[in-house]
Amino acid sequence: MNFFNYKNRELYCEDVKIKDIADDVGTPVYIYSKKTLKRHYAVLSNAFTSIEPLICYSVKANSNIANIALFASMGAGADIVSGGELYRALKAGIKADRIVYSGVGKTEEEIAYAIKENILLFNVESIEEIDIINSVAKKLKKKARVGIRINPDIDPQTHPYISTGLKKNKFGIDSKYAVDAYKYASSMQYLTVNGIDMHIGSQLTTVSPIVSAINRAMNLVQKINQSGINIQYMDIGGGLGITYKDELPPVPQKYAKAIEGALANFEGKLILEPGRVLVGNAGILVGKVLYRKYNGKKRFMIIDAAMNDLIRPSLYNAYHSIIPVKTINTKMEKQDVVGPICESGDFFAKDRNLHLMDRNELVAIMSAGAYGFSMSSNYNSRRRAAEVLVDGSRYNVIRRRETLQDLIRGETLIG
Repeated sequence: MNFFNYKNRELYCEDVKIKDIADDVGTPVYIYSKKTLKRHYAVLSNAFTSIEPLICYSVKANSNIANIALFASMGAGADIVSGGELYRALKAGIKADRIVYSGVGKTEEEIAYAIKENILLFNVESIEEIDIINSVAKKLKKKARVGIRINPDIDPQTHPYISTGLKKNKFGIDSKYAVDAYKYASSMQYLTVNGIDMHIGSQLTTVSPIVSAINRAMNLVQKINQSGINIQYMDIGGGLGITYKDELPPVPQKYAKAIEGALANFEGKLILEPGRVLVGNAGILVGKVLYRKYNGKKRFMIIDAAMNDLIRPSLYNAYHSIIPVKTINTKMEKQDVVGPICESGDFFAKDRNLHLMDRNELVAIMSAGAYGFSMSSNYNSRRRAAEVLVDGSRYNVIRRRETLQDLIRGETLIG
């Protein structure tokens, strides 16, 4: 559920006209609904009735500090994958002891930063990383808490680019070597080994792969505990999908019930890393029609948003619903929606039956709250879009549109 709705044929976010925001802030612009963000977090949190998981919001999904701070105010921790995300999470008010650090390529500088801040847990992804964290902790004369990310070799039944739990993926340690990896890590003087982690993929639309992965993890926990290592945290990642087109992902209650059942004999703390499910349908990207073009065989709608603003269609061939901000012309025709970038891959929809629209009309690209702005770039020296958070009848710019000066900030002429 989200709070983007038509009223008298005009699209609103909560109680604010999208057109009013676009007229004020310009386009392209990302617009988020605070009410939707809060509702999604509450529904997920309340779905767990018999256990109280630590919900670590996945910062990579949408890293604006205003949105992170909103989740922090509701009790969330953070799942991070870089030193930059650690900085953002701390600035947004997330307590360090509610932060878990994932990712296959943590640098020594990033590891030192996280140890100094005393984060809850590193999710370790290789034997060499175990050595490096121990070495950095030794230099700092501090202990680092770690869990080991296992690769359960479970097919998540999602897009191959966002599948993370198969043997061919770069993530985690093969589960058959996991016990030896735990024994090795526990021999390190500056590590406290107390967690197990897994994440099988994103945009999951069924609970069975998650349950299968948990079952494998539970078998490993039993073996690890028998070796004298006490597993206190089980991090099962995130990945719960949303509806972009016609997907029917499990409702949070069904998801939670399946997880609680699989973890019935686990005595430690559950950690979740939701991202897309919290923010995906809470945000839209609004653009303006620049030109219409018909080459005799194909019709194009050219808008001022581009693949640098939202790369998911180009990268994953991902589907996003595209609707007019104001329904003026009800006639629809098959067309491509494209941006100004000099790449044939710069598109939002291909051969899709959409409203015919005039120049300067506004279009809304829906379900753009996750992996939208956070994956945006300055390709073609385009300024990154503004971000706006709507709260009832009010709205605030939570990131201003970049200026031309921003594009060359940090660059130097040699002469």
